[in-house]
Amino acid sequence: MILMKIHTVQSGLLPLGVLMAVLTCAPSTKAEDPQPLLLWPNGAPGEKGAFDAEKEAPPRGGTPVIRLTNVTAPSLTFYPANPANRTDTTVIVFPGGGYHILAYDLEGTEIIEWLNSIGVNGVLLKYRVPRRPGRAKHDAPLQDAQRAIGLVRHRAKRWNLNPDRIGVLGFSAGGHLAAMASNHFQSRTYPRVDASDDMSCRPNFTVLIYPAYLTQADNLLALTEDLTVGPQTPPGFIIQTQDDGVKVESSLVYYLALKKNKIPVEMHLYPKGGHGYGLRPSPHNVSHWPRRCTQWLQAAGLIP
Repeated sequence: MILMKIHTVQSGLLPLGVLMAVLTCAPSTKAEDPQPLLLWPNGAPGEKGAFDAEKEAPPRGGTPVIRLTNVTAPSLTFYPANPANRTDTTVIVFPGGGYHILAYDLEGTEIIEWLNSIGVNGVLLKYRVPRRPGRAKHDAPLQDAQRAIGLVRHRAKRWNLNPDRIGVLGFSAGGHLAAMASNHFQSRTYPRVDASDDMSCRPNFTVLIYPAYLTQADNLLALTEDLTVGPQTPPGFIIQTQDDGVKVESSLVYYLALKKNKIPVEMHLYPKGGHGYGLRPSPHNVSHWPRRCTQWLQAAGLIP
């Protein structure tokens, strides 16, 4: 797996110290790289063998992106930060892709690099795509997300993590998944598998980067009906642009729902930048979102 991308650390988008940390602390591509951990030892719930083997989908547009599809054996991979600057905070990353594919490097491995560079342990979730016939678009991914959060929390002592500092970060459809996981934690959406499912699957904080699908299809000013925000919803950080094709209202309605419930939330909206930029630099100010997010994590006491 190729983790290091030179375009993630170009010219001034991140402070020099962070750039150097990315270069020195990012996950390597050597044989000792962490190995994926299967979420479901006996097979994922509800799978009926409807898809061929996992593969990379054909490229789209001019930007090189690893686009995984036909994921039927979901997994997570744990990337601890370098001991030199490691904190006990952990973020589980949900790549986007419309619940059809996973933008596995753009919104996955490249994000792990950045998290490790600021001392945050990263967990990359490979959840099930594409959408399962006869099921809501997020049904199988939400099972994977709940299972992943419980697994990480169950392994907190083994991995030297703080079980009360486990957050989720999602892009686009992955942002929708992060929001769903942040509001559907009272009970599992699948039968208990093992002791990991006895742990809470509530994230401690939520980061949404150009989240999709958070509004009703016929009313962009209303939160989708299957997303019920309440007093126990985790604090949030949100980024989006006005010219985003999936509509900036997705961020606005979630922000207002958190505000209504007196949940701490910070949101940064920008006029231009579009959708699907990940960490890759652009001439737009939205490219500075990692710096804003780092400051938010610091203000919350999650990193020094």
